[in-house]
Amino acid sequence: MERLVDRLDHESLTRRTRERAEDIRGAYYRDTTAIIHSSPFSRLKHKTQVFFAPANDHICTRMEHVLHVASIASTICKAFGLDSELAWAIGMGHDLGHTPFGHVGERIISSLFQERGLGSFEHEVNSLRVVRHLSNHGRGLNLTYAVQDGIVSHCGEHFLQRLSPDERVKDLDAIVTRKDLVPATWEGVAVRFSDSIAYLGRDWEDARRLGLLEGCPPLPEDVAEVLGRSNSAIINNLVMDLIENSGSSGMGFSDRMYQAILEMSSYNYRYIYRSELLEGYTRYFTRLIRLIVGYLDELMEKYGTDRKGYDEERNMLAAGFYAHLMELKDSYLEREGNLDRLVLDYVAGMSDNFALDCANEILKPEHLNDRIEQSQRGKWFDVQ
Repeated sequence: MERLVDRLDHESLTRRTRERAEDIRGAYYRDTTAIIHSSPFSRLKHKTQVFFAPANDHICTRMEHVLHVASIASTICKAFGLDSELAWAIGMGHDLGHTPFGHVGERIISSLFQERGLGSFEHEVNSLRVVRHLSNHGRGLNLTYAVQDGIVSHCGEHFLQRLSPDERVKDLDAIVTRKDLVPATWEGVAVRFSDSIAYLGRDWEDARRLGLLEGCPPLPEDVAEVLGRSNSAIINNLVMDLIENSGSSGMGFSDRMYQAILEMSSYNYRYIYRSELLEGYTRYFTRLIRLIVGYLDELMEKYGTDRKGYDEERNMLAAGFYAHLMELKDSYLEREGNLDRLVLDYVAGMSDNFALDCANEILKPEHLNDRIEQSQRGKWFDVQ
C-alpha cells in the first residue's frame, strides 16, 4: 500500500488567524480542544442530522455524525501514515455552521438569504464563518489554516470516486461558495470521503428504525452484497475498499464499490430524502423559522440597540438576541459594513430545541398575564 504524502509545508498548514505559542498538545490536537469547548459544538447534540426525533436516543444527531466522521477519517489516515489528529480536528469541526432541522433547515435558511439578496447559504461556508468570526464573542476559534481549509472544503453530499488535494493556498475570507473547493491536504480529502461514508448507511438504518421504509422495495440485493446489510458493515466495507484502492494518484473507491454507492444513494434519495415525512418537515419548519426571523427583524427595526424595548418583550428570545446583537454588532460592522446577515446567522446557529422554544415564546405571551398571575385572587378564586 503506497503512502500518501502531502507536499504543503508544515508552517503554512499550522498558521493561525492570530499568532500564539503552541504547547504540548500540538497544533491540530489543540484545534480539537478549541472546537469541543465551543458553544457551536455544544449545540450539535440538539441539531437534526436527517430525522427530527428528539425523544429517540438512537436516531443520529449532528453531534454523533461529526464524531462518526472524525473517527472514520482518523482510521483512513492511520492506514496511510497521515496526521490523524488533523483529520480528527477537521471532522469534529466540519458541521459547526449547520442549521437546525438538518438539510431541510439549511434549504429554508438559504431561501431567506436569497430573498434578501445575500446569496445562497451553504453550511460548509457558514462553518468557516463560525470558526473565524461568529464564535467566541466574535473572535473565532483561531484554528490552523489546515483545519479551516478542511472544514470549508468538506462537502460530502456529492459522492466522488476519486480525489486528490488542491495545494493552492485559499483566501479563506474571500470564499462565498463551496463550489469547486477541494481540500488542501490528504487529511481533508479523507474527511470529505468520511462525511459520505458516515451518512450513507446510517441514514438508511435510521429510516428503517423509524419504520419509514415499510412498504418500500428493499435495498437491491446486488447493492447489499457489495456494501453490506448494516451500517457498521457498510462503513467497514467502504473504508477497506478506499484504503485498498488509494495511492499517491488519488484517494478513492474501486469501480464496483463506487457503482454500489451511487445505487444506494439513489435509493436513499427516492425513499428517504424525498419521503412524505421529510416533505412534512419542510412545511412545518418553514413556518417556524420564518416566524422567528420575522419577529427578530421586527425587534431590530423597532428598537435597534435600545435595551429597554427588548426587555419589555419579557421573553428569553428577545433578551438573548439583544445580548447577541450587542456582542457581535461591532464585528459585523467592521467586517461586513452592515448588520444584514445578523438575524439569519443567529437563527442558523440555533439548535432544534431552542428554535422550538423561541417559537413557543413568540406565540404564548405569558407576560401579558403577569399582573393576574401575581394576584392571588386572580389565580385562585372565582369572584363572580
